[in-house]
Amino acid sequence: MKILQILPELNSGGVERGTLEIAAHLVRNGHEAVVVSNGGRLVGALEKSGARHVAMPVHKKSLATLLQVRPLRRLLERERPDIVHIRSRVPGWVAWLAWRGLPEATRPRLVSTVHGFYSVNAYSAVMTRGERVIAVSGSVRDYVLKNYPAVSAERLRVIHRGVDPEEFPRGYRPSAEWLARWHAANPMLRGKRTLLLPGRITRWKGQEDFLELVAALKARGEPVHGLIAGETHPKKRAYGEELRARAVELGVAEEVTFLGHRDDVREVMAVSDIVLSLSREPEAFGRVSLEAAALGRPVVGCDHGGVGEQLRALFPQGLVPVGDAEKLANVCARLLYEGGTPGEIVEPFTLEAMKRATLEVYRELLVL
Repeated sequence: MKILQILPELNSGGVERGTLEIAAHLVRNGHEAVVVSNGGRLVGALEKSGARHVAMPVHKKSLATLLQVRPLRRLLERERPDIVHIRSRVPGWVAWLAWRGLPEATRPRLVSTVHGFYSVNAYSAVMTRGERVIAVSGSVRDYVLKNYPAVSAERLRVIHRGVDPEEFPRGYRPSAEWLARWHAANPMLRGKRTLLLPGRITRWKGQEDFLELVAALKARGEPVHGLIAGETHPKKRAYGEELRARAVELGVAEEVTFLGHRDDVREVMAVSDIVLSLSREPEAFGRVSLEAAALGRPVVGCDHGGVGEQLRALFPQGLVPVGDAEKLANVCARLLYEGGTPGEIVEPFTLEAMKRATLEVYRELLVL
C-alpha cells in the first residue's frame, strides 16, 4: 500500500506522534508512507524511518490556505496513493477538496481520524467525511454519533492511541545519573510524597484543582509536594502567574513546584507517588495517564472522556467524579497509604494494537 497522511506541522503532540508511528510501521512492513505538512522538528525522525515528507503550507487557519488545493491535487495525481489519511481540520479541507476533484474511479480512498472533541460546526465536519472515520476513543465515537447524525456507525472505527510497553516498561527506574541530578535539583522533595500533574498550562487542564488538592492534603498533615510539569505558552503567561498567586493564597507555594517543559516526563512519572489527570473538560484520549499506568504508577483521573475509559479498564480505584474535591483528596490519601498498581497494559491500549488496527482500516477500504 501507499499511504499519504496530511497534518498541519510536524513539531510535537499526540497527532504528530501517531502520524510518525503509523508511517514507520508502514515502511517496516513493506509499504510506502508519504506525509504532507508544513514541516517541523520531527521531519528528520520521519525521514529516518524511511517515510517521505512533502512540505506544503497547509497549517494556517486562513482562507488563503485553500490555494493549496490545486497543488495537492497535482501531488495526488503524481503520487497516486492508495489511501489519503486526514488528521486535522485545515489540511483536512485542503485534502478533501483536492480529493473530491479527482475522477471518482481513480481517486484514492479517504480516511479521517477524529482526534478530539471538536467544536460542532461545518468547519469541523470535514473530519467526519472519510469513507472510514477513526475515533481515538469510545467517548469520541459517541460524540461524533451524537453531533454528526450524517455519520453512520458503520463508517466509524474506534482505535485507541497506544503506548509502547518497551518505551514505558512496568516498574521502570531512571538511571543513577538521572536520579542524582533529580535529587540535587529538587532537595525539597526529600521526605515528601510526590504528586505529579503533567500537562500544558491552560485553564481546562486542572492545575487549580491540583493546587487545592495539595492544600487539602497538607491540612490533613500529609507530607506531600506537588509537581506541575508542562510548558506555558506565551499567551498563557498571565494564567501561569495567576496559578502561582493562587498557590500563595492557599498556603502551598512551598509545597508546589512548576517544572516547566520537560523532555524526561517518563522519568519524573517513574519517581512520583501518584500521577494525576484532572482535566475539567474530557480528554479525547489521554496519553500521559496511559503512559503512567504502563509504568505501574498509581493514576488518579476524572471519570470522563478517554482517561475515564482507561482507568475503568486498568485502575478503577483511581477514578474521581469531575469537580469532587473531597473525593479527590480521599482517593489520593488512600493511595498514599495503601499504594496500588494499574493492571497490565493490554489491547486495545498498546501501540502495536493501534498500528495493526489502523492498517486493517486501510486494507478494508482497498478490498471494497
